[in-house]
Amino acid sequence: MLTIHTADLLLPADAAPVPDGAVVVDGSRIAAFGPYEDMAETAPDARVRRWPGVLTPGLRQWHALWLLRSCYHPDPREADELGELPLWGDRLAALDLTDARWAGSVRRGLQRMLRHGTTALAATGTRFRDPVIAQAVARSGLAVVPHTGGPGGMLLGERPDLDPFAEGYDLAGTVHTPLTVGGRADLAVFDVPDEATLRERGASCCVATVLDGRLVYRSR
Repeated sequence: MLTIHTADLLLPADAAPVPDGAVVVDGSRIAAFGPYEDMAETAPDARVRRWPGVLTPGLRQWHALWLLRSCYHPDPREADELGELPLWGDRLAALDLTDARWAGSVRRGLQRMLRHGTTALAATGTRFRDPVIAQAVARSGLAVVPHTGGPGGMLLGERPDLDPFAEGYDLAGTVHTPLTVGGRADLAVFDVPDEATLRERGASCCVATVLDGRLVYRSR
């Protein structure tokens, strides 16, 4: 079934912004993108999902291994005690983590990456060697891409950050790949008016993530 994702502004990442833009998704692939009126004519029987803000390609997380192996992502039931942000360093060392509790942290970390518009994880080569992480990533459907050309292994700043924009790159430097006809349908939607505001506010304003054609996260 064809699906059209449309928003106030489409940011292809390697081309000019498209006001009232849209992406046509056929299964797991991008079939076309451009102005909504043109896409609606191209796929008149498609289901239409309308989103606020900007529609972009999915983002890439350079520090996935660090965030999953060196941080603990608290269960919501632990929020009163541990808070909601990733724990690391001395706070991580103070936790008594069983294998099951650690595996749950990895799954939650991946879910929270999806909530930040992330659809691709950088790894050494094209895989994660840690079996717990590798299994969780495979089940999630997130793309694994080479770390070649990326920043260093540690996160910028003083704490872990699930926001791919924390590296300080523009949209073109933060997405995995620009929108490409025939490419994987990995998309993200952010409730902001333009790219400048997106970079300022970061990926926490994500309202929807499409992974390999599937809507895997929506905030509303």
